Amino acid sequence: MADKAQLQEAIKTQGEVVRKLKSEKASKEQIDEEVAKLLQLKAQLGGDEGKHVFVLKTAKGTRDYNPKQMAIREKVFSIIISCFKRHGAETIDTPVFELKETLTGKYGEDSKLIYDLKDQGGELLSLRYDLTVPFARYLALNKITNIKRYHIAKVYRRDNPAMTRGRYREFYQCDFDIAGQYDAMIPDAECLKIVYEILNELDLGDFRIKVNDRRILDGMFAVCGVPDEKFRTICSTVDKLDKMAWEDVKKEMVNEKGLSEDVADRIGEYVSMQGGQDLAERLLQDPKLSQNKQAFAGLTDMKLLFSYLELFQVTDKVVFDLSLARGLDYYTGVIYEAILSQTIPASVSTPAEQNGADEAGVSVGSVAGGGRYDGLVGMFDPKGRKVPCVGVSIGIERIFSIMEQKAETSSEKVRTTETQVLVASAQKNLLEERLKLTSQLWNAGIKAEVLYKKNPKLLSQLQHCEETGIPLVAILGEQELKDGVVKLRNVASREEVDVPRADLVDEIKKRTL
Repeated sequence: MADKAQLQEAIKTQGEVVRKLKSEKASKEQIDEEVAKLLQLKAQLGGDEGKHVFVLKTAKGTRDYNPKQMAIREKVFSIIISCFKRHGAETIDTPVFELKETLTGKYGEDSKLIYDLKDQGGELLSLRYDLTVPFARYLALNKITNIKRYHIAKVYRRDNPAMTRGRYREFYQCDFDIAGQYDAMIPDAECLKIVYEILNELDLGDFRIKVNDRRILDGMFAVCGVPDEKFRTICSTVDKLDKMAWEDVKKEMVNEKGLSEDVADRIGEYVSMQGGQDLAERLLQDPKLSQNKQAFAGLTDMKLLFSYLELFQVTDKVVFDLSLARGLDYYTGVIYEAILSQTIPASVSTPAEQNGADEAGVSVGSVAGGGRYDGLVGMFDPKGRKVPCVGVSIGIERIFSIMEQKAETSSEKVRTTETQVLVASAQKNLLEERLKLTSQLWNAGIKAEVLYKKNPKLLSQLQHCEETGIPLVAILGEQELKDGVVKLRNVASREEVDVPRADLVDEIKKRTL
C-alpha cells in the first residue's frame, strides 16, 4: 500500500514537471521525454483492477517522421543522390545486421556502442554500426577491386541520444566511397569536392571542412614520445578536442591514459596548428616531424591534396587541422570532417545541451566525415588482399534537424504532396464525370486528386487546394460538359480560363512543370 502511495506521489510530481514545461513552452523533445517518464510511472501503478497499462511511445533514441518532415527529408536525399550520381556513383545495399565478428574490433573505443542481437541459437549477430565496414565485407566477399558506390541506409548505435542535435540510436547514413588502386590524392580530393557541393547546395550556412592524415598523427605521436601501443587510444582522446577544452583532453591523456605531462604538452603544441598548403610545407621543414617516415609521406600527400583542391576551387572552405583525429581504427591516410558554423537556438535545445552553451545556442558539430581506409577490405579477404578505399559519410540526421528548424521559422509552406490539379465540380451529381476526368489525367501522367464525396461543395474543394498547396483546380459543370471544356482555375491568383478537353493535359503540364 505504501508503494502505491509513493507511486501516486511520484506521478503527481512528474505531472507538475510536464505542466511546467508546457507552460514554459519548452522544446517538444523535452516535453516528450518527461511525458514518457510520466506514462512509465502510470504503467507501474497499473490501471483498473490491476490491468497493465500499455505505454505508447517510440523507443529511446528513435522518432517518427510526419509528412512535413518526410517532405524535407526527401528533398535532402534528392540533392545528395543527384550529387553522388553526378560524380558517377552506382548504388548497393547490404543486410541491416552482420555477423558479430564482422563488426568487432573495427571501431576502437566506440565498439561498446554496437547493438548485439539476442542469440537465436544460430549465428551471433549485431546491427550494423555504419555502412563502411559492411561495404568492405561486400568487396572482399564478391572479390571486387574497384567500384565507385553510394549507399543510403539506416545504422544503429547504443549512444546517449541528443535528439535536437540530430543524434539518435537509429539513423540514416549517406555514404560515398571510391575503391580501387589509383594515383595518390585524386579520389580523396573528389570526396572533399562532393562534401563541398552538397553543403553548398543544401544552403545550411557557413561551414568548414577540416582535413588531417592518420600518418601525420601517428608520426606526431611518435616524435612527441607516445609509446606505439598507445597510439590508437591517444588518438581517440585527441578526437574529443571538438567537444572538450585542451586542458580536459590533456587531463585524460595523463590521468587515464598514463602519458607524462611533457609528452602531452608536446602533443598540445602540434594539435593547435591550423592552415592550408602553407602549413604542410612548414611541417615538412619541421626538424622532428620531417624525419619521421610516416609523417613525411602524409605531409607530402597533404601538399598534393591541396593542389588538387585548388583546381576543384574548394580551398576557401578546407583547413588542414592537426587536432582532427577521427577515432575509428580503420583509417590509414587522409581524414576529414565538415563542421557547420551554425548553432541551434538555445530555446529549442535540451537542458543537457544548454550546459556549457553560450546564449546564442548549441553548436551542431560535424555534418560529414570520412577518410582513407586502405587496410579494411584486407581484414576480410582470406588471402589478405588489400583494396585501397576512400570515402565520405554525410551526417544526414543533423542536416534534417537544421532543415526542419529552418522550415519552422520560414513563412514558406512545406508541401507534403506533389498533386498538380484537383478535379472538382461546381454542381451536384457529377461524381462520374469527375472520376472519368481524374482517370484520364492519371493515365496521362498528371498528379491529380479528387475528393471522396459524391457532392462536395465547391468552396470545400477550393479550401482543400489552399490547405495542401495544390496549384490548379479543374472544374466541371453542366455547361462545361456541353461545351467540351474544363474550367482551369489558378488557386493562388483565382484566375479562371476555359480549356478544351483535348488540350487540358498540355495546359496543366505547361503551368506546373
